Amino acid sequence: MRTVILAGGLGTRLAEETEARPKPMVEVGGRPILWHIMRHYAGYWFTEFVVALGYKSDVVKRYFLDAAGLSGSLSVNLARGDVTRHDPAGEDWTVHLIDTGLNTNTGGRVKRVADWVRSETFLLTYGDGVSDIDLQSLLRFHRSHGKMATVTAVRPPARFGGLEFSGDLVSAFTEKPQTGEGWINGGFFVFEPALLDFIGNDGESLELDVLPRLVARGELAAYRHDKFWQCMDTLRDKRYLESLWQEGRAPWRAA
Repeated sequence: MRTVILAGGLGTRLAEETEARPKPMVEVGGRPILWHIMRHYAGYWFTEFVVALGYKSDVVKRYFLDAAGLSGSLSVNLARGDVTRHDPAGEDWTVHLIDTGLNTNTGGRVKRVADWVRSETFLLTYGDGVSDIDLQSLLRFHRSHGKMATVTAVRPPARFGGLEFSGDLVSAFTEKPQTGEGWINGGFFVFEPALLDFIGNDGESLELDVLPRLVARGELAAYRHDKFWQCMDTLRDKRYLESLWQEGRAPWRAA
């Protein structure tokens, strides 16, 4: 089963990092967040990826080419150009890097990778969010309801610290990772190939055009995940994820 990762956007709200590289290549703990997402999926035995590229696609391609060609210890015969590897290969993943256009919208990017996913159920997520979601449980839920699509509903992350009171005095200041109020689209989708027929052209948004069509047909179910989820929209988000990783408190690390 293949996993599509949308990795082609401009990432304008993280311009400090994305002027030189696409947002999925912004690093947390010395690795691109894209690697963290893929490692999460691989932990649940989903190891074949279709990465929908756009903005600065060469940066993503170079990363995986280097990962394949430069990992571990090597011996090189300079006369013949022979390369002997002395260490096991890196991650046992198959990664299809597909150019889907610089200005293509999210729905259009899914349509552009149609030939890679039209034969069976496929997974899809954004290239800028991590979670500790149980992906096998998500897949079982999707298969149980028989609908065309499943979206993972998550609690929105808190943007501000919370105050607790004792009378008029502040008794505690908490930096809560979740607000505990409402549900939002957290990505981590499961789709049937029939979804592709609901997507028009490159300009269509998955969120604003395609998903509402599924809702109107009663074909979109929600898998509620009330544990950890965090996107990386801003520099503040990046610093928060980095702090979790460096302190050994990253929930997605053990997912």
